[in-house]
Order: sequence, then structure tokens, then C-alpha cells
Amino acid sequence: MSDQHAELEWRDEAIPVSTRFDDPFFSLENGLAETRHVFLSGNDLPARFAAGFHIAELGFGTGLNLLTSWKAWDEAGQSGTLRFTSFEAFPMVADEMARALQAFPELASYAKRLVAAWAQDPTLATLKGINATVILGDARQTLAAADFRADAWFLDGFSPAKNPELWDADLMAQVGRHTAQGGTVATYTAAGFVRRKLAEAGFDITRVSGFGRKRHMTTGIKVGA
Repeated sequence: MSDQHAELEWRDEAIPVSTRFDDPFFSLENGLAETRHVFLSGNDLPARFAAGFHIAELGFGTGLNLLTSWKAWDEAGQSGTLRFTSFEAFPMVADEMARALQAFPELASYAKRLVAAWAQDPTLATLKGINATVILGDARQTLAAADFRADAWFLDGFSPAKNPELWDADLMAQVGRHTAQGGTVATYTAAGFVRRKLAEAGFDITRVSGFGRKRHMTTGIKVGA
């Protein structure tokens, strides 16, 4: 468990910005559209959804990516329950999460359930409708101890320049080890060292068009051992 919490300030009274990493939690332009472009489309979702599908994530933040995936799963008419595992070192408190998610009224019914469960237990043990787990602590230790292979990864830590710990070679290698063969990865950054580390972790990496003012982002398919 983490005994640390996110340290925030608010931009335009609506967008949470980490004072620890001097970086916003989601796009200043349109956080929901960014999630759909980077993490859903970047992993060829919802087209790849299937029974038992498992998404894993570095950087839970506001929970926006979980909510967007959950809504997409429901709209795709999938049977069964989506599995979503996220790793977070500096969790928000529930009131901050609720305030941040007010920016996305389209997700309001899902956000209400998430915030209520988060207030009870930030590992999300009580959240119904999605098989979600948030693993609190330093992902450099907690991912290595986890036992799963995800079908898709969302790499959504703060900027590699400001939060390099969440992009180091050992952690990217663990992402590779925790990805099913043919599984995918997507991230908003196109930093060369991130792409190289993911390639070394067994992914066939592609640089594609980014969201908004970001020219490029990164996607990959697990092809190597």
C-alpha cells in the first residue's frame, strides 16, 4: 500500500496538475478525446475486445482511462467483465478525483461508481461492473511481483522528462514480461529512449500521429520473448 498521495494544483479550476511532477493529469485540450485516441485507438480498441480481455496501466491518476475503457466495453456489447489492472504510486483522494472527473459529463454514471468505491478502498476491491484492481506503491517493485499477462498496456505516467522512474529500462522490461504474445502497448510519448526500451522488451514499435498538438505517439505489438 502507498502512504503517499498526489499533490495537486488546479488549472482553470478544472484540470488537476501534479506539483510533484509539474505536469497535468490529462490533456489541457480534451482529456477524453486524448484517451480515446492514444489508449483505445492506439491499442486497436474496442475492435480487439473479447471475453476475458485484460488492460494494464502505469499511472492510474484520475481514473479517466479506466472509465473510458469501461464505457467502450459496455458500448461494444461484450459479455463478461473487462479486467483492468493499474499501478499508482501517488493516489488522489476521492474528493479530488470527483472534482477532476466533473470535466467529463459523458462519463458521469461511471465516475460516480468509481469515486464511491475509491473512497471505500483505493484498490477498488468494492467496485462493481468491472474487474478492476489498483496496485498502490512504486511500480518498479509492484509490477515485478504481479502475476498476469495483459492484452493491452496503457503507459500513462507523467512526462518521461519529469518522471523518468516510470519509464526506466527495467520497468519497460517488466511491461514486456507482463504482456501476452500479440498483446499491445500504447503511450502518448514518442521519446526515442522510451521506444528503444520497449523494443528491447519485445515489442515491434511504431511511431504514429499523436493527439492534438503532439505530433507523434508510440504503439507496439508484443512479438519477442
